[in-house]
Amino acid sequence: MERGLGFLLSLSFFVSAAVSLELYKDPRQNVEARIRDLLPRMTLAEKIGQMTQIDRKVADYSVMKDYHIGTLLSGGGSVPEGNTIPAWLDMIDEFQSGALSTRLQIPMVYGIDAVHGHNTVYGATIFPHNVGLGCTRDPNLVQRIGAATALEVRATGIQYVFAPCIATCRDPRWGRCYESYSESTDVVRSMTDIIYGLQGEPANKTAGVPFVANSGKVAACAKHFVGDGGTVDGINENNTVIDYEGLVKIHMAPYFDAIAKGVSTVMISFSSWNGVKMHANKFLVTEILKNHLQFQGIVISDWYGIDKITVPKHANYTFSILTGINAGIDVVMIPYDFTPFISELTRLVNERYISMERIDDAVTRILRVKFAMGIFEQPYPDRSYSKYLGYPTHRALAREAVRKSLVLLKNGKDGSQPLLPLSKSASKIIVAGSHANDIGFQCGGWTIKWQGRNGSITTGTTILEGVKHTVSPSTEVIYERDPQPGFAKAKGAEYAIVVVGESPYAESFGDNQDLTIPLEGIPTIQNVCGDVKCLVILISGRPLVVEPYLPLMDAFVAAWLPGSEGAAVADVIFGDYDFQGTLSRTWFKRVDQLPMNIGDPSYDPLFPFGFGLRMTTSLLSSDDFELALDDGDGVKQQSLSKRIFERISGNSQQLLLYDEQDSL
Repeated sequence: MERGLGFLLSLSFFVSAAVSLELYKDPRQNVEARIRDLLPRMTLAEKIGQMTQIDRKVADYSVMKDYHIGTLLSGGGSVPEGNTIPAWLDMIDEFQSGALSTRLQIPMVYGIDAVHGHNTVYGATIFPHNVGLGCTRDPNLVQRIGAATALEVRATGIQYVFAPCIATCRDPRWGRCYESYSESTDVVRSMTDIIYGLQGEPANKTAGVPFVANSGKVAACAKHFVGDGGTVDGINENNTVIDYEGLVKIHMAPYFDAIAKGVSTVMISFSSWNGVKMHANKFLVTEILKNHLQFQGIVISDWYGIDKITVPKHANYTFSILTGINAGIDVVMIPYDFTPFISELTRLVNERYISMERIDDAVTRILRVKFAMGIFEQPYPDRSYSKYLGYPTHRALAREAVRKSLVLLKNGKDGSQPLLPLSKSASKIIVAGSHANDIGFQCGGWTIKWQGRNGSITTGTTILEGVKHTVSPSTEVIYERDPQPGFAKAKGAEYAIVVVGESPYAESFGDNQDLTIPLEGIPTIQNVCGDVKCLVILISGRPLVVEPYLPLMDAFVAAWLPGSEGAAVADVIFGDYDFQGTLSRTWFKRVDQLPMNIGDPSYDPLFPFGFGLRMTTSLLSSDDFELALDDGDGVKQQSLSKRIFERISGNSQQLLLYDEQDSL
C-alpha cells in the first residue's frame, strides 16, 4: 500500500514536472512568461523558421513541418484553386496541420493584403481605397470598415492583414498614392483608428505592446516605415530626401498613433531615406522604432525587401541578409526560394556575424504577437465566420463610405443654375464613359489580382446600375461606353452623366509623370459635354489634370476608387444624400507644379486641400479649411500617442536635430 502510494506520488511529480516544462502552452500565464518558457526550448533551426515568411505557392504540409515555417502569405492574386471560402479554409487547415506537427507545435500565421476590404477573395466587400476614405474625415467610419474587413478575412481562415498603409503621400505621381489617406499628416494620423477595427481596442493601453482581440479580429500591419510617400518625383521605391525633423513631422508621426493603438506589426518600406535603403537602416528600424518608440511587435520586410538592399536585386544575398537582419528586421518575406535564406542566415549566426541576441529579439517579438493573437489556443479557422464574406451589413457600410467620400468640385457653369441634384424624372438621360458600368475600374488595383483589372471581376453594383435603379421607371437611360461626336446631340437627352478615369494599377505600374485622363476619357468629355448639360464623375486614385476641360462641365465630382458598391454614387447625385467629402489632397492645375501640398510657400491649386461643395449650402470658406487643419474632424490624439510624439518631437529636441555622432 505504501509502495503504491509512493509510486503514485512519484508519478504525480513527473506529470507536474512535464506540465511545468510546457508553461508556454498554458493560456492562464501572461504572454511574457510564456515567451520566457518557450524561447530557450527552441533550436536555431526552429527560430530561423519562425523568421521566414513564404508564399502559399511553395508551401505544403511537409514544408511547414520540415522547415518550421512561422508565417505564410498570399502575394497579390495568389489564391487557392476556385478562390472560394472552402478552398481557403481547407488550404489553411493543411498548412496549420504541418506547423502543429513540429516538435514544439508553434502555430503559423497567414497574412494577406486586405487593403480595402478582403480584396483578393471573390465576393468580398470592396471598400473605397484610402484616398477616398481620407476625404470623409471620419475616423469612426474607418474603424467600422476595419472591423468589417477583419470579419471577412476571418471568414477565409486568415489571421493577419498587411494594412493599414499610413503613408503620407506628398506627390500624386506616386503609383501608391491611393493607398494613402492624405497629404496631411494630421488626417493620416486620425485614420489610424482603423487599427482598432482590425485588432480590437485594448481596455488598458500600453504603448508599443501588440494587442489582438480573440473574437473576429486580425493582426494589423502599419506600413511602410518610413517615408514611402515622399520619394523624389513620386517614383515608387525611390529616395526620400528630407531632414530628420521633416521625416518625423510628416512621415513618422502616424506611427506614433499606430504604436499607441497596439498595432502588431510594422512593415519596412522599399524606399530609401537620404540614400540609405530603409531595409538596411539600423538607426530608424532599431534605434528609433524599436528602442526609442518602444515598439514591441514584429518588424517585417516587404516582398523581396531584403533582396532589394542591393542594386540590382539579389546581387549579394549574403550582404543583404546580414545587413537587413542586423538592421532589425524580424520576419523576412522571401517569398519563394526560401532554402538559400535559411541556410545562409544559419551560417551567419553560427559564424557570429549575426548574434544570437539579435535572433532571440526577432523570435521574442514573433512569439509575443502569436500569443497575443490567441492562436496557440485556437490555431485552426473558425468556420462559423464564413457567413461574413460579402455580408449585407458590410455592403451597406461600403455604400455609406462611398457616399461620404464623394467630393463635389463644381456645380453649375458661370451664371447658370446648379445641375445637381439631378432630376429623377427626366424623360431621357445619357450615361457615358468607360467607367460607368465596370466594377473592375471602380475598384482599382489590389482587387482580385495585384494590378486589378477591368470587367466583372467580383460581385457588386456599378454606377450605371445605381442610376437605373434610382431614376423614374419612365426615364429612358441611354448608355454608351465610347460616344462619338454628335452622339449626345442626336439623342435629345435632358442631361448626361459621364464617368471616366484611370485603369487599375498598383505600385510602380501606377507611377505616372503626366497624370492626364487616360483611355478615351478626354474625347468622351468633349463629345458629350459640348452638346448637353453634363455631370462628369472621375474615377481615379489621385487628382488628374482637368483644368482644360472644366469649362465644358456643368458639374464635376471626384469619386476616387469607390469599390464594389458603385450604386452609392447615385444616392448622392440624385439628392437622397448631400455631398460630405472634402479634398484630402490638393488638386493641382498642371503637373509641373508638383509636388505641391497645403502649407507650401507657392500654393496655387485648382482646388485647395479641404475644398468641397454641398448641394444645399455654399462653398466651404477658407476659415473652414483652417479649422479642418486645426481640429481635423477627430484628429485629436489619444494621450498615449501624444506622449510618444512628445518623446520624439517635443521633449527631445536633440533627437529632432539628430547628428550621426550623437547618441540616443
